[in-house]
Amino acid sequence: MSAGFIFTLFFIALIYLIRKTFIIVPQQYCFVVERVGVFNGALEAGFHFLWPVIEVVKYRQNLKEIAIDIPPQMCITKDNVSISVDGILYLKVVDPYKASYAIENFMLATQQLAQTTLRSEIGKLILDQTFAERDDINSHVVRALDEATDPWGIKVTRYEIKNISPPKEILHEMEEQVKAERVKRAEITISEGEKLSRINRSVGEREEAINVSEGEKMKKINEADGKALEIEVIAAAKAKGIQMIAESISRDGGSEAVNLQITEDYLTGLGTVMSHSKTTILPAELANITGVFEGLSKLTGKLPEIKAPKEKEA
Repeated sequence: MSAGFIFTLFFIALIYLIRKTFIIVPQQYCFVVERVGVFNGALEAGFHFLWPVIEVVKYRQNLKEIAIDIPPQMCITKDNVSISVDGILYLKVVDPYKASYAIENFMLATQQLAQTTLRSEIGKLILDQTFAERDDINSHVVRALDEATDPWGIKVTRYEIKNISPPKEILHEMEEQVKAERVKRAEITISEGEKLSRINRSVGEREEAINVSEGEKMKKINEADGKALEIEVIAAAKAKGIQMIAESISRDGGSEAVNLQITEDYLTGLGTVMSHSKTTILPAELANITGVFEGLSKLTGKLPEIKAPKEKEA
């Protein structure tokens, strides 16, 4: 055996001993150490020294939050509809000792447990509820998994359903149902709009009729007030005129003046009638014109005597 070969073996053994003796643990990791096959402690982040051969790092646990993809699986709803559901699970190691010795492969075990729990939760709901109650399903799965994985030193933080895929026939029926619901909502919206339009139109016509009637009412009231005021003014003027006539009659010559005024009004009215009428009927007194003027002379006492002119001497 040559010296070079021996040196190489010695060098390799030295490197191996150094790697097994001086341990550097990264941040957010924990190394589980066994001494002669028995748990001897957990090494946190930093530099550590181990006895070679006697002490060895048995498990390396990642303390970060881990995301596990849950593959699609067939679930049966309460109304006997088969759907495909997949999701993603988030967990982290909180006790490296339990995660190393309480379960063989905690990630695989947690994944299987998540699938069975999800099937159980989906079986409690009908198809429509699986779409509307995703948050409730997620919270129920997290609660069940957290209780089941607590002895393993695992903390399940959250679970999210990614896809829910019903069969094509169910999808088609759901699309038809959604279409029918849209048509129904559209018809309801149109009918509600027509209803409001009719109500608004009737209210407008009612208010218009009320306004018109109020206007007519005020117009009639104003006309009545105007007529009443007119009658009142005319009556007051007539009363004043009668009073003045009465005062004039009581004076000297008042009776003659009244008779003269009456005669003038009579003749004026008669002239108006004769000018506008084709057929005229005269009172019997007017047949004798001389008698008329004599009557006027008697009424007034002011008609002068008419004398014939004297003839000149030849």
